[in-house]
Amino acid sequence: MTARLHTLSNGVRVVCDPMPGLRTIAVTVAVNGGARMENEAQSGWSHLLEHLVFKGAGDMGAREIVERVEAEGGSINAATGYERTSFDIRALKGSLPLAMQVLSDLVFRPTLAPEEIEREKDVVAQEIAEAFDTPDDHVFEMAQTRAFVGQALGRPILGSIASLAPVERETIGDWRRRLYSPDRMVVAVSGGVDEDELLPLAEAWFGHQTATPTEALPPAVFVGGEARLARKIEQANLVFQLPTIGARDERLPALRLFTEILGGGMASRLFQSAREDRGLAYAIDAYHETYDDLGLLGVYAGAGAERSVELAELCAAEILDLAERGPAPQELARAKAVLNASLWMADESPASRAGRNAGQTLVFGAPVSSEATAARIEAQSAEDLRAVGREMAATGRSASAVLGPRGAGGAGAAFRAAMLAAGG
Repeated sequence: MTARLHTLSNGVRVVCDPMPGLRTIAVTVAVNGGARMENEAQSGWSHLLEHLVFKGAGDMGAREIVERVEAEGGSINAATGYERTSFDIRALKGSLPLAMQVLSDLVFRPTLAPEEIEREKDVVAQEIAEAFDTPDDHVFEMAQTRAFVGQALGRPILGSIASLAPVERETIGDWRRRLYSPDRMVVAVSGGVDEDELLPLAEAWFGHQTATPTEALPPAVFVGGEARLARKIEQANLVFQLPTIGARDERLPALRLFTEILGGGMASRLFQSAREDRGLAYAIDAYHETYDDLGLLGVYAGAGAERSVELAELCAAEILDLAERGPAPQELARAKAVLNASLWMADESPASRAGRNAGQTLVFGAPVSSEATAARIEAQSAEDLRAVGREMAATGRSASAVLGPRGAGGAGAAFRAAMLAAGG
């Protein structure tokens, strides 16, 4: 493993991950915080802030930020999640000084001009409307809300027009100091990077800011329930979710394999049974989301309204069968091969490595070698997958969302009934 972890005096952690022979670098600045830190009145502030820092930072205006990066052949991006906010630059190796300066200015020295705040509220309002108008986006938001009713994890990352309305320069500036606090931050660089160049730059651009204390987050609780929204569209969009383990749980490799076997590809159980054997859905897949203290196993499908209940019952049956009987040897072997291939392919990408190193440092305190990850995947047995599956099924709890024609409305109740019966 080439990644080496360093910690600056103010708590910023720096991961240097050289990849010999590469002429490019990937720089990720990630903070341990996002929409989950918000109360109801602050919903969407983290995402709005991520937008606002690009409107001006340091001595740069909005246009100059991207022009400086692109003038050296680079690209810049950012993302806000529930528990993480990240900023990324992909560039040629000689652009490391510029990348470090630009990212430091974004997180520590944004202009936050009042006129830009008001303008960007309008932009985010359009983004909120776009998400609502996109059924296969909005249905996930509906399911998330039912899974975590009344909690930060159950509110949209985008927030609402009402929650963004009071934001002004002072309030969003205070929020920036909390969210982008140095002790919550990781700077990860992969590719054509040299430690002797990186560490002085990290100290100069990230080592002199003061941390802002934050209170501990309350534990999340999976509540569950059914959400329905009737719309005059051709297809029903369905999401079914179950509570499961979190990102720090040592059983996570078993959950990843369970998810892959259930609905991770064209050879998966759901694809074969729902699409190939019965023609119930054009698109169907399984996924998992892991947060600090718990997670979700989910299934998404697009189906005709008249067969949505049948599809919901099939999804529940496949989950329960995999949990009860476990995977066949060839299924487990396929899933391990898929996860390992994904792991090693990502290992060849500086951007993937920088993002992974940053995320692992935030969760585990240090990067985890790919060899160690592969060994944990390979060590999983059929019984390990059964144990994770049985634990999910035993709760009897689920969250569902159905968006589409009225005739699909019973799909959520059908899935819930099947899982309740299994939970005893």
